[in-house]
Amino acid sequence: MEVVRLENVVKTYGEGETQVQALKGINLSIHRGEFVTIVGASGSGKSTLLHILGGLDRPSSGNVFIGGENIYNYKDSELSIFRRRKVGFIFQFFNLIPVLNVQENIALPALLDEEQVDDHYLDEIIRTLGLNER
Repeated sequence: MEVVRLENVVKTYGEGETQVQALKGINLSIHRGEFVTIVGASGSGKSTLLHILGGLDRPSSGNVFIGGENIYNYKDSELSIFRRRKVGFIFQFFNLIPVLNVQENIALPALLDEEQVDDHYLDEIIRTLGLNER
């Protein structure tokens, strides 16, 4: 079963002489159970591709299907819900909301979906990740 499909995805930054094409007509199909790695030199478009797959950045052109749905047909609010419920990001640097503590940052997606949060489970996650002091 196909879970991810990209069709002729292009991402361009800038205009005119400063224009850079980060992705040039990417076609990709990933099926359930496949293990995929994305490798390449610095500046080759790896992060851009991941941002587009995760709904963080829109392609300049092309289609991105996740679970059979073109996620860029979603309204911004629907795309936000897609990211919150279906995508997990691990950023290179901490991207915490400064006014929230670590536990609140971890629980935020569940709270936005009005789900109950198990404080003991959150404490276990924090200990496992070594974030007790944050």
